[in-house]
Amino acid sequence: MAEFTNEYLDAFLENQDRLFDQPVAETREEAEAFLEDCMAEIVDSLEDVREYLEELGMDVADMSDEELEDASEVFALPDGRYLIVEG
Repeated sequence: MAEFTNEYLDAFLENQDRLFDQPVAETREEAEAFLEDCMAEIVDSLEDVREYLEELGMDVADMSDEELEDASEVFALPDGRYLIVEG
C-alpha cells in the first residue's frame, strides 16, 4: 500500500478538482482515507504511470508524456513522483 506523506495529501487536496466535480476530501485525514479506499498508487516516473495505466486497460500508447501528465487521474507530486487516482 502506498504511503501518503503530508506533501502528497496536500497535492491531492489542492488538485482534486481535476478529477472530481466536488471535493471528496477537505482534510489530510479525509484525503488519506479516500486514497486508501480507492487504492491510489504512487509511482516514480511517467514511464511507470504509462505502464500502470496500460495494465488497467487504458490506451495510452499514443499519448505524449505531457498528455499523460495532464490526465485527470495523474497528480504530479512535489518530489517528482506521481499519484494515480482512479475516479
